[in-house]
Amino acid sequence: MEQLIQVLDKIDSWVWGPPLLILLVGTGIYLTIRLGLLQVFKLPLALRYLFEKEDGEGDVSSFAALCTALAATIGTGNIVGVATAIKAGGPGALFWMWVAAFFGMATKYAEGLLAVKYRVVDENGQMSGGPMYYIERGLGIKWLAKAFALFGIGVAFFGIGTFPQVNAITDAVSLTFNIPIILVAAVITILVALVTLGGIKSISRVSEWIVPFMAVFYVIGSLIILIMNADLIPQTIALVLKSAFTPTAAGGGFLGATVMMAMRNGIARGVFSNESGLGSAPIAAAAAKTKSCVRQGLISMTGTFFDTIIVCSMTGLVLILTGYWKSDLAGAAMTNAAFEAGLPAFGKYIVTIGLIFFAFTTILGWNYYGERCTEYLFGVKGIPAFRWIFIVLVASGAFLKLELIWILADIVNALMAIPNLIGLLGLSTVIVAETKAYFAQLEKEKNFGGKDISA
Repeated sequence: MEQLIQVLDKIDSWVWGPPLLILLVGTGIYLTIRLGLLQVFKLPLALRYLFEKEDGEGDVSSFAALCTALAATIGTGNIVGVATAIKAGGPGALFWMWVAAFFGMATKYAEGLLAVKYRVVDENGQMSGGPMYYIERGLGIKWLAKAFALFGIGVAFFGIGTFPQVNAITDAVSLTFNIPIILVAAVITILVALVTLGGIKSISRVSEWIVPFMAVFYVIGSLIILIMNADLIPQTIALVLKSAFTPTAAGGGFLGATVMMAMRNGIARGVFSNESGLGSAPIAAAAAKTKSCVRQGLISMTGTFFDTIIVCSMTGLVLILTGYWKSDLAGAAMTNAAFEAGLPAFGKYIVTIGLIFFAFTTILGWNYYGERCTEYLFGVKGIPAFRWIFIVLVASGAFLKLELIWILADIVNALMAIPNLIGLLGLSTVIVAETKAYFAQLEKEKNFGGKDISA
């Protein structure tokens, strides 16, 4: 097993080396420039759209589609992933997560826009969309679209979709409530089966209820700790900024980190958390009831904002502020200890309950993503087989080694991101043209007293 981990670790270091980091962040920077800092100037409009109902073709509301995407993105990356990044890269990793998220908002906007523009209706009458469709129908490169779908199934089976989530839930529950791992794994498997066998409408209904609750619950708990230690926040942020550009010395259980380690871990874990550039969220965005691809792109963009700029920041600041980033602990155990130190008697329950909901909904969201990739490659007849294999893998996730799980997740994430980023760059002219046309139309309607003059 140790030899396998060493081999996979070398592969992981290679795929997540400078070329992919440059491609990921570079795509976000390129789109940010071409879209005129859209993630800054249009964020208020995007947040407003979240609460406005819109009718149009699709399977679920835009809010439900966002919640499904957030269900898949707000997961162990926000709790365990942040701890893993800071443990390996030091406090500076949090800064690079912010950088990846800022430019990732432009990437996520582009993904949501293209997902709606190039979506199709499948044999069951459901909307299907995502990178495999915009790569094939927009770029005309079918083999690359198939590669994305294949890697997407890989991520659903072996990456974000199963092992890290199940492992995180079982670890947190057994640590906090002393419940046997096998019992926790059995309960998770049964609940996943009950929801996922109902398809997108069942998944989106559960997500609409759980996602807002879990995010608010976790953020409020984190804010209480930060407010109670408000005097430490300035020096905590100063440490984050300093560590992003200078090596971090070893101390306690922390082995020390170079700037490259901080950058690599921050960006890799940031992408794992918010999935900007990965190509997953547009699969959910394609199901939204909407008349405008730009509008859905704006709504999709808020997912990265909520996931990393808000939720990941809460975890990272608490870990650094309490000093537990230097402890001998790792993963969920480190975050649990930090929250318990910050809020004795209640802190560990905030992490455990948050982790249960975060990870469970991520499993649901990735089941849907994997289904759509399966449908693209094999047709709707392949979906039942995918669902049962997925459920079996969920059942086994609790018994794998944490280090192996995260390395596997990183590798398949990278393989999925590459075809999607090629698609985004190749279709950037389409993204810019659609964006300009939409806002020009809005300006006309504003000048004509808010009337829709598009007819």
